[in-house]
Parts: sequence; structure tokens; C-alpha cells
Amino acid sequence: MQLPEYILGDNSDYPNAIYVIHTEFPRFIINLEDDEVEWLEEFDQHDQKELEAETENFIKEATAFYDREIALYEKE
Repeated sequence: MQLPEYILGDNSDYPNAIYVIHTEFPRFIINLEDDEVEWLEEFDQHDQKELEAETENFIKEATAFYDREIALYEKE
């Protein structure tokens, strides 16, 4: 199955949370309500340093994806 790089998610148990799921390496879920990131990968120490440097970019990309999706919904 081919998945898109980003997927939107929500859950009625967390009504204020909006999740963006990143399906490619490194896989993660970000809650845009508070920018909390849950990594779905195991990282070694070398990866951890690179990941810390790139985390801000991942958050920006996930937020841009969300903004684009919402803009498309509002046009409908």
C-alpha cells in the first residue's frame, strides 16, 4: 500500500488535539495543539543528534501540511 507522507488524525477523546502523522522515515506523530512529538522509530546516538537538528523542520512541514489541508476543506 502506498501511503501519503502526511496524514491528518483526530480523536474524540482529545477534542482539542489535531494530529499529523508522518509515514516516512523518521515516522512520528505530532500533536499540533502543543507541538508534542511521538517518534515511532528507535534511534541510536548518532541519529538522535541529527534528529534534534531536524525536529524544527519536521514541525514546520507538518504545520504547513495541516494549513494546506484546512485551506482545501474551506474552499469546498
